Amino acid sequence: MASLAELIIATFVLKKPKNLGASQAGRYYLMKELKHLNKYLVKYKWHLILGLLFVVISNVFQILPAQMVRHSIDLVVDNIRVYRALSNSAAQQSFFEIFAKGILLYAVLILVMALLRGVFLYFVRQTLIVMSRLVEYDLKNEVFNHYQSLPLSFYRRNNTGDLMNRISEDVGRVRMYLGPSIMYGMQLITLFFMLVPVMFDVSVKLTWYALIPLPILSISIFYVNNIIEHRSEQIQKSQSRLSTFAQEAFSGIRVIKSFTREKESVQNFTKESDEYKRQSLKLTRVQSLFFPLIMGLIGLSTILTVYAGSVEVINGSLTFGNIAEFIIYVNLLTWPVASLGWTTSLVQRAAASQKRINEFLKTKTDILSEKDLKSELQGKIEFEKVSFTYPDTGIEALKDVSFVINPGESLAIIGKTGSGKSTVANLISRLYDVSKGEIRIDSVPIKHYNLLSLRSQTGVVPQDVFLFSDTIFNNIAFGLMKPEESKVIQAAKDADVYTNITDFPQGFNTRVGERGITLSGGQKQRVSIARAVVREPKILILDDALSAVDTKTENTILNSMKKIMQGRTSIIISHRVSSAKLANKIIVLDEGMIVEEGTHESLIEHNGTYQELYEKQMQGDEVEKVEVGDSGL
Repeated sequence: MASLAELIIATFVLKKPKNLGASQAGRYYLMKELKHLNKYLVKYKWHLILGLLFVVISNVFQILPAQMVRHSIDLVVDNIRVYRALSNSAAQQSFFEIFAKGILLYAVLILVMALLRGVFLYFVRQTLIVMSRLVEYDLKNEVFNHYQSLPLSFYRRNNTGDLMNRISEDVGRVRMYLGPSIMYGMQLITLFFMLVPVMFDVSVKLTWYALIPLPILSISIFYVNNIIEHRSEQIQKSQSRLSTFAQEAFSGIRVIKSFTREKESVQNFTKESDEYKRQSLKLTRVQSLFFPLIMGLIGLSTILTVYAGSVEVINGSLTFGNIAEFIIYVNLLTWPVASLGWTTSLVQRAAASQKRINEFLKTKTDILSEKDLKSELQGKIEFEKVSFTYPDTGIEALKDVSFVINPGESLAIIGKTGSGKSTVANLISRLYDVSKGEIRIDSVPIKHYNLLSLRSQTGVVPQDVFLFSDTIFNNIAFGLMKPEESKVIQAAKDADVYTNITDFPQGFNTRVGERGITLSGGQKQRVSIARAVVREPKILILDDALSAVDTKTENTILNSMKKIMQGRTSIIISHRVSSAKLANKIIVLDEGMIVEEGTHESLIEHNGTYQELYEKQMQGDEVEKVEVGDSGL
């Protein structure tokens, strides 16, 4: 049967140990996930090599002082009788001075070696711990860069909390394996192989007595630490629930007060707090056993060493200095052996975390460029019998959709919520690939274009506006490699948000807060429009971009958009007919299919779905005008 140590070694040598049981095989395949980190160990091999060298040197300066303690005690024992025999003689003082200088010399040497050990322990941490931080940095960057390459469908399948946990908590656990775990593991292995032969050379019997409690100590700490880790995770979960509840209560305080649910909210918080307290007390009870267990087993080892050593001293095979030496050796081995249980637990936790990280790293994007074509777009867009089904939900959003937009023309896509309008925008930006049919841009299949080149020439104003916690200027200039103030100002004017921005005390340097919380819904959408047009895209897509503005502001923006849309292929996606008037052509979607197609005038004359939507919205606008007039505004 393979030991746990074999499993850990197998992780680095990439070789499966023989004769593994079922549970051990499971642990092996779990720790096999750590092979992903070997490339980083190779990258920082000099940190690892130097760290090992410094560990060996620091251990040398641990062992030598114990031998000097032995010599100093033996020096005292051997010369005390001579000193007493010279009592009341002139030679006694001279003997004492020589004797004291010898003891002082040993003391100075022990102090120097302690200082040297401290220096090399510093070097150990500056190599191994620094290496773990460097790997942590690289691994976080690797995970984040991989996140950026994954398609939109990946983010629909996985929640944000899980993504954050894997790049923070899981990477942190991996770092503990690469830093403290490797450091203490090296320290134990090198110290054991350096110290045990020295101990056996002095006394085989005394060595066995000294070492007997140490495996018991390691196993005990391993199991106690596992209990601590399990209960710590329970506390973290309880704390997460408590924090989530408090966050929701603070965010929804207006609702709580409106429905007079303060008392119930306090009761629920108290319930979660009690659960957190209960889990904390359970952990405290286990932690209270940790150090008494260590100290008890250390004491047992010391007692056995003193007993066996005393017997050997009586028999004349050992000296008093040997007993003191062995007690120091026992204490030197105790803490590395005690850390074995802890480091083993760290390795297992790191393996589990790396497995979670690898699950995402093994996820590959299916949005790839077939020919990596990089060219300046003219703007002709062709949909040929395009069908699309969302892979995560199975909802068929588009069914045999076909249309053509010539360069510089504009197309309005009108339809009810859920008709598939936004899906068209996602497919043109290649956030998804079609299930059936083909999309061509400038008569070239869209899959042939380089993704970065395609998206850099496409400006999209999404339905759900997202602004970064930055200044208005930086939000508008987000798509520019080299922000130009004149372009940003002009884009703000085109989106009819320039006046609003200049009214702020800090103007374009105003910070919008988290997700643009300091701006109104209409202001956020107009800033988003400015962000799209500032990059002067060949294809402009407005995905229900005017849904949060009133009719007057909408007309103002649309009038500004006339100039923006000139010479540029534009797609206006909306459920409001008023936004479609600017388009050269209009299509009406219903349940993923084109039910009507034509110009505004022809569709009105057709007396179909479009005309029905138009009349309903015109009636709504009239009601809005009357209400505004009655209010005196």
